[in-house]
Amino acid sequence: MDFHIKAGEFFVVVGPSGCGKSTLLKMISGLLAPSTGEIVVEGEQVTKPHGNVGIVFQNSLLLPWRNILNNVMLPIDMKRLPRDQYLPRAMELLKLVGLEGFERKLPWQLSGGMQQRASICRALVHDPKIMLMDEPFGALDAMTRERMNVELMRIQRETGKTVLLITHSIPEAVFLADRVLVMTERPGAIAAIYDVPLPRPRSLDAMAEPAFTELVQRIRKHFFTQTALD
Repeated sequence: MDFHIKAGEFFVVVGPSGCGKSTLLKMISGLLAPSTGEIVVEGEQVTKPHGNVGIVFQNSLLLPWRNILNNVMLPIDMKRLPRDQYLPRAMELLKLVGLEGFERKLPWQLSGGMQQRASICRALVHDPKIMLMDEPFGALDAMTRERMNVELMRIQRETGKTVLLITHSIPEAVFLADRVLVMTERPGAIAAIYDVPLPRPRSLDAMAEPAFTELVQRIRKHFFTQTALD
């Protein structure tokens, strides 16, 4: 695979299960070393975990004994950064995602969508340049997932972060992305990269646009011979 992600871009990778999407994310974060080739972030080759990324996983993975604010502050505590310096940023992020007033709640007291918003705050609290998201809304119901998609685009627009998101959902990929990378079955390779011709900001009404449905169908044809994308 050979591709470039622009600063501030919303880049989405879609592909069949087992093709290497999560492995790619782990290599970009430095959690896994590539067997061949290289990953370069900001001109520096990635050989180990680095501070330029925040990661959001499929499940929120909030620590049940920490309240929401302390869960968001976890990267600061782990990195032993000055807590007083980052606490206002954590509070600002919680306000940004609509969790103001829930700082002292425990994770079980929040809905699944609210927990995932908190995990997004946790990924952003140390101000990384890149946010990596591995199927972040896969465990949510359809209506909550759509709301979170709209919320995520707003957060990305207001923070200016570069986002790399992995998903199995073709409509979600087209709705969110500036560009969509389509992967083949394993061994994973690039089948195509598509520009998304939809203006921003986007609402859910964009899913009814002819350009949206046309691109969804074009991407789906890459998997036409498979029984299911999942």
